[in-house]
Amino acid sequence: MERYLDSTAPIEERVEDLLSKMTLQEKVGQLNQRLYGFSIYEYDKDGSFHLKEEFEQEVNRWSGLGVLYGLYRADPWSGRTEENGITASRMKDAYNAVQKYVLEHSRLGIPVLMSTECPHGHQSLDGGLLPVNAAAGATFDLALLEKAYEACGKQLKSSRVDLALMSMLDVMRDPRWGRCEECYSEDPYLSGEMAYAATKGMRKSGTAVVAKHFCAQGEGTGGVNASAARIGERELREIHLRPAKKSVEAGTEGIMAAYNEIDGIYCHGNPKLLQGVLREEFGFDGIVMADGFAVDSLNVVTADTMRSGALALKSGVDVSLWDKGFTLLEEAVKEGLVAEELVDASVRKVLTLKFERGLFEHPYMEEDALTEKESGVDQMSLKMARESVVLLKNEKVLPQKMPKRILVLGPNAESYYALMGDYSPPRKEEDTCSVLKGLQEVYPDAEITFAGADYEKLTIDFARGEKKVEDYDLAVLVGGGSSSRFEGAEFDRNGAALSSATAMECGEGMDKADLMLPGIDVKFVEKYLKGHVPVVGIAIAGRPYIVEPAAEVCDAFLYAFYPGPFGGRAIAEILAGKCSPTGRMPASLPSREGQLPAYYNYKNSYAGMKYCDQKEKPKYVFGDGLQYSEVAYQAKVEQRVTGYQTLQNIQLNQPVLTCRIEAENTGAYEVAAIPQVYLSRKNGNVTARVLELKGFSREMLNPGEGKEMQIELTKEAFCFWNQEMQYTAGADLFELIIKDQGQELLRQEVQFKR
Repeated sequence: MERYLDSTAPIEERVEDLLSKMTLQEKVGQLNQRLYGFSIYEYDKDGSFHLKEEFEQEVNRWSGLGVLYGLYRADPWSGRTEENGITASRMKDAYNAVQKYVLEHSRLGIPVLMSTECPHGHQSLDGGLLPVNAAAGATFDLALLEKAYEACGKQLKSSRVDLALMSMLDVMRDPRWGRCEECYSEDPYLSGEMAYAATKGMRKSGTAVVAKHFCAQGEGTGGVNASAARIGERELREIHLRPAKKSVEAGTEGIMAAYNEIDGIYCHGNPKLLQGVLREEFGFDGIVMADGFAVDSLNVVTADTMRSGALALKSGVDVSLWDKGFTLLEEAVKEGLVAEELVDASVRKVLTLKFERGLFEHPYMEEDALTEKESGVDQMSLKMARESVVLLKNEKVLPQKMPKRILVLGPNAESYYALMGDYSPPRKEEDTCSVLKGLQEVYPDAEITFAGADYEKLTIDFARGEKKVEDYDLAVLVGGGSSSRFEGAEFDRNGAALSSATAMECGEGMDKADLMLPGIDVKFVEKYLKGHVPVVGIAIAGRPYIVEPAAEVCDAFLYAFYPGPFGGRAIAEILAGKCSPTGRMPASLPSREGQLPAYYNYKNSYAGMKYCDQKEKPKYVFGDGLQYSEVAYQAKVEQRVTGYQTLQNIQLNQPVLTCRIEAENTGAYEVAAIPQVYLSRKNGNVTARVLELKGFSREMLNPGEGKEMQIELTKEAFCFWNQEMQYTAGADLFELIIKDQGQELLRQEVQFKR
């Protein structure tokens, strides 16, 4: 038996034995992920699965295949539906047919890895979907996110997906960017903790993770996707690197490089980033995957596709995605542009992953894949939706327990795709719940009238008396945006939207200059509803919008980053008081487009976004969120280290101080206590940020219940990048602030002796 086929041999020995037997062409083939997996098959009239010639030629070209992308992908870009796509019941036959062909046409019998999109669930038919990342950030619930992705991973593993491509590394810094929904937060600490939890949850299931995108894609110029991140190393380190570091700490097997350039250097051609930071500083030893066609995009700096492939490989990219550059690596080696030893180094990582996944011993799927319900993703999705909705305003009109007649308005009221966000597969209507449907389920005895989204027609109806406000006990306005691709959008070759569909104005490719909240006609509300009937406004969102005009005319206002397929049920339950809203804003909402950036953690070298024509700061900021019950807090700080020299010499993870917080629910509803600890550094020779989140905790409290919560800050919380770009505890004066729901619970000076 060949050594590499001996399952009892150490993986490292198996890899080296197999590598020694491979030709250069076979090695290069292991680094290529060139195919759209959803395009390599078709179903014959009798329903049998058939592989296309394109796939067969690719396998034969390389005597095998490294990674196949998106075999199960289903969405308007792929064109796969229930009629022509791979449902859960079809996955076993489809997967086994693909793997069988690869094994039979690989000289050395090397199986293929399967990768698939999982930005907020399995992008497949019957795939389980969660609320988008921004909604997850609003929950501040790390334990729930971990469980949710463990459930997602369970479904992915059952369908023999090896690599889940998970959006989790981008930090939301510009609301104009269409991909804000893929970010957990505008804050690096919260984003990092969420990335750790999601990575850990997915890996618990046995599915490997490719975390994306690395790095600083959220800093695009003007909020334009894949544009230049015009920042220096300090901003990169203070804001953007932490989610990747935390994902690496959680064990991610892969990292996907980002499209953008940072200070003139593309991420795919940046050895300092991909090797110096990622591998040497963070200790990452997995694969670096390219984003779609990004290797070929390096032609901007190389003017040659072969050189682009060589540059990406030398910079630290291991596996391609759809590009031509990596297909020319054999020629690049022969031309002396790159050493074969570098090819070998990347192939080792791919082969190691294949051995670790057990593909050589168990290459085929033996049981049918799990559905969303069988994996438990549906229950996790509903729970996340309930926790993610943020109540920003409530003039004592919510909850509404027994309204008899409800008027429902707005473009997102009956749309279930509008609740799901980008990268969503087709779903049956019975497997979703719009806001309108949720209201009908939660208020079964109420008379609910959906009056549509045409405010001009509604104005005429009310003016003529065909509709009268006194006929209703409650008005629910459901506005906001949509990342739904199911309205006729056109797509670029990498799947990004090229032109806006009827409703799509957010998502990949949908960067937007106008941030005014769509879907709620303020003048209509002022003229016909305000003061006559309780008005509840709901923003369904994939980005931070300007909401103040709409929120001001509504008696209550809720913000829901795309809450997923069951989000309508969650929203209706909150309105009815079946549960209290517990979400906190993961990002600040600007008052005007010209107020950007609006994030809370700006530098203390200036006074925030102050203009001669607009004095106020954003009304709704990171951490805001009301509930139906009040939480009474008592907080104190215990300093564990008192000597400045001692602080300098202790380990980064050693506790420095402990915040003890007593929280008591003084109301009649179960609510969440989510105290957040912030620091404001007062000296240290480089500018600090006015506030920086350094820790938080989350506890559910029943009515009348009290709990003691504890948040420890280690030395790392007090460190910063000094003038020499060293991470050090070089300051002795801080202000510590504990907040929840936008209210200060404690403000205290923290002094270390010099």
